[in-house]
Amino acid sequence: MSSHSENASKFVANDERMHWHDQALWFVREKRDRASKSIPEWEQLREFANQIKTHTMANLDTYLLEFEKNATKKGIKVHFAFDALEHNQIVAKILKEKGVTKLVKSKSMLTEECHLNPYLENLGIEVIDTDLGERIVQLRNEPPSHIVLPAIHLKKSDVSDTFVEHLGTEKGNYDPTYLTRAARAALREDFLTAQAGLTGVNFAIAQTGGVVVCTNEGNADMGASVPKLHIASMGIEKIIPRLEDLSVFTRLLARSATGQPITSYTSHFHAPIEGGEMHIIIVDNNRSQFLASEKNKKALNCIRCGACMNTCPVYRRSGGHSYEYVIPGPIGSILGSKKEPEKHNSLPFACTLCGSCTNVCPVKIDLDSQLYSLRQDLSEANLIDPKKKMVLKVTAWLMSKPILFDFVGKMARKIVPKLPNSILYNKANIWGKQRDLPKMPPKSFKEINPEDALERTNKKFI
Repeated sequence: MSSHSENASKFVANDERMHWHDQALWFVREKRDRASKSIPEWEQLREFANQIKTHTMANLDTYLLEFEKNATKKGIKVHFAFDALEHNQIVAKILKEKGVTKLVKSKSMLTEECHLNPYLENLGIEVIDTDLGERIVQLRNEPPSHIVLPAIHLKKSDVSDTFVEHLGTEKGNYDPTYLTRAARAALREDFLTAQAGLTGVNFAIAQTGGVVVCTNEGNADMGASVPKLHIASMGIEKIIPRLEDLSVFTRLLARSATGQPITSYTSHFHAPIEGGEMHIIIVDNNRSQFLASEKNKKALNCIRCGACMNTCPVYRRSGGHSYEYVIPGPIGSILGSKKEPEKHNSLPFACTLCGSCTNVCPVKIDLDSQLYSLRQDLSEANLIDPKKKMVLKVTAWLMSKPILFDFVGKMARKIVPKLPNSILYNKANIWGKQRDLPKMPPKSFKEINPEDALERTNKKFI
């Protein structure tokens, strides 16, 4: 297990890749901004979403039981899974009972979290991811690097080379339309020959006992309607109370994720297809521990739009795979380090605390505050590198002594500029590996006379 900083250093080593990855995601962030500004009541919708999710999580047991009752009335079979293993065992049992040897699967971060694909493949069941981005990374034997844009880390040439190897396409043909059509032709055959389809769940409505899946490709609809067996996997946090609550989230989700008014397909599944079966598996897998945490329980409000990733300066420049958790970016750093602090203790530090993630979150999760508090939790649990902990302690001690802090700053401004680079940029100065020290000002901010500063500013603009 490598730390985020170690993985990020490998990603940024390719300067060109880092910059186009950064720019591609910022383009999506800008689309989100334009889409949000097109709705005068945007902030009111965010507040409604926050209140609905917070209320639901506070009454989760009630709504889950209501959902089970109403879904069962509609002929849907509901299962509860304590953890990832139990989820996978339930899926495998259903498929075995029906003699399924091939499963088509739409995008589902929960099944990625549960490592369902390798579990089923070890049992001899072929699993085909049908979302285009998911299919690309599946063929490359890679995890997705983003929850909405799974293959955002790849260029057209990478996709073309992958399809040459696995789909027999023309070598050197990087045309997106050609590549998409080749994938569609291959996937169409998979839809027609699979005996079961598995989808994720964006929202589960307690009042109706149905689930809603939002996609742009229509692959979830194909997987749920062509085969006679439909399995839907959902985390406990996907529940919402009423059908009318759905309208709040559908107006927020696509605009936050990709800048669209709404996803191309917003599909409601409220019963099995004629002559078929529908199963819903509701999974905890350490989610309930968030309910017991005052500081972190709002993380369960997440609707998986990916907006926090698209805006995060660290994620955009380090890539999703550097997090080594199924969900990267700010929300993934919270989920990963809370669930498995020993394994993911570096993730809360993959953050500048700029607060941009909190500003764009459609359900108003206090992401930056949670990341900050998780740093303290890791420190108290002695899960921070001893050297980092010592530096933080010394820095905190120094900054709590104003006179000493001012003196050290004054000495540094006089001495540091005179030191040779061989001393400044040594092995101990990890920060200096990719950065130059800024030019030292003659005076600190506290030493500057306000009137002198104003006069200099006026001269500059006259």
